[in-house]
Amino acid sequence: MVALLMIAQSASGQRYKVSIQPNPGLVKADPRLILQTGYLVVPENRSKPHGRSIRLPFFFVRRPDQDPKKNVSLYMTGGPGYSTTRNIDSISYNSGFLRYGGFIALDQRGTKRATPCLECHEVDEAIKESYRTNRDRDSLVRIAVQQCRSKFTQQGIDLSAYNSEQSAEDINDLRLALGLDSLTLVGISYSGGLMLATATLHPEAVRALILNSPLPIFTNYDEEALLNINEALDQVFEDCEKDSLNRPRYNNLKPAFRQYFTAITGMKFKTNYLEKGKMDSISITYTKNELLDAIVNRLNTAQVSTVPGMIRDIIDGKHQPWIREALDGYFAGDPDLAFGMRYSIICSEQISYADPAREKQQAQLLPWLTGYIYNNVDHPICDCWKVKPANPALKKPLYSNVPALISAGDIDPWCRPSYNRLIKKSLPNGQVLIFHDKGHGAGFSADGVNYLDGFMQAPFKKLAAQSTRHIAE
Repeated sequence: MVALLMIAQSASGQRYKVSIQPNPGLVKADPRLILQTGYLVVPENRSKPHGRSIRLPFFFVRRPDQDPKKNVSLYMTGGPGYSTTRNIDSISYNSGFLRYGGFIALDQRGTKRATPCLECHEVDEAIKESYRTNRDRDSLVRIAVQQCRSKFTQQGIDLSAYNSEQSAEDINDLRLALGLDSLTLVGISYSGGLMLATATLHPEAVRALILNSPLPIFTNYDEEALLNINEALDQVFEDCEKDSLNRPRYNNLKPAFRQYFTAITGMKFKTNYLEKGKMDSISITYTKNELLDAIVNRLNTAQVSTVPGMIRDIIDGKHQPWIREALDGYFAGDPDLAFGMRYSIICSEQISYADPAREKQQAQLLPWLTGYIYNNVDHPICDCWKVKPANPALKKPLYSNVPALISAGDIDPWCRPSYNRLIKKSLPNGQVLIFHDKGHGAGFSADGVNYLDGFMQAPFKKLAAQSTRHIAE
């Protein structure tokens, strides 16, 4: 039964139908809270308003004393390709953003729980098979990508409709369908860029922006990804030089790392690996790519303190515990990720605009990172996926007076503090927070200080750093 039906209009002027349908049992909430759960039903492609529809799960929760129309925050998770609601099991009376007003969680189109879901089990299986049989991983993954694409196109799915422009319209349509005033948009990583896109297309919909380790769409990520990783590693090496209590072990770690990983470029190593649930181990061939994966994946707030020791172990030839950690990740796969959604977004918004020559220049500058596969989406995959390039309007910075709070961790290898500053440059009411020794998803609090409280109370008031480990700009 349709709970609501309305006629909407996109930023391009196209008119189409939007409805909200019931979706019971999506999330548990304190019984004192007012909770609405549902599916947002919109066209897959708004330029084809009478074509197929898609369903996006959401929930809207507030306290009884909070305004049902104003001071509402909307959150969508990053990836791209992850479900927002899948990782929120329950809501307490004092949960997060409920301190400031109503709260909405909305799933990206194409993710788990959405209909359709663009998941590609073939890709995870191809990766595992490449290690089991010591065959070329890239070749097997491309075959899997072709199989996955064929599966979706045979179902009539328009893969070019799964992008940030359409997702921004999804956000605005939900706002209008719920009869809400302008929203505080909350994004993390990829969805930080999505919230900037929403403010570009629908400035009337945005009261404020809260961006946690954002990746702006207007950057060409693949032209600087290795430079970002190198910068994060340099931060770790600098911290190690300043703070290490074991100088004989960690002295000159930076040049040692660079020399070792340059020297092993093109080399192959072997190890025995026991896959979970199996009785017999298998012989696996690996390269510096897997070792770098293990290192980069530990550049996070909880594990960064282990990175210097880990690098020293690897340089000393003690690969085993670290290569096993990387292999465990490959064999576990990523059950939460809808690869197809990820391909559509990255291929249209990043790879379509990236210059392969500039990408190669990074490797020439950083020979210790030459050959490192920093992303699971690349040009050959996008050649298989065949989606249209993103709207050029979204490849430009947002110029706006909207207040914004933008955070980053100084050891984040993917979304560097430099992205915060790029975003802020055209947002005169933007504020940047940078946290020392924090990684991706740095958040807005550290060392007992919650900067989000101050921003939400007075979004235009300048915040001051409350610790020497924090930078407020």
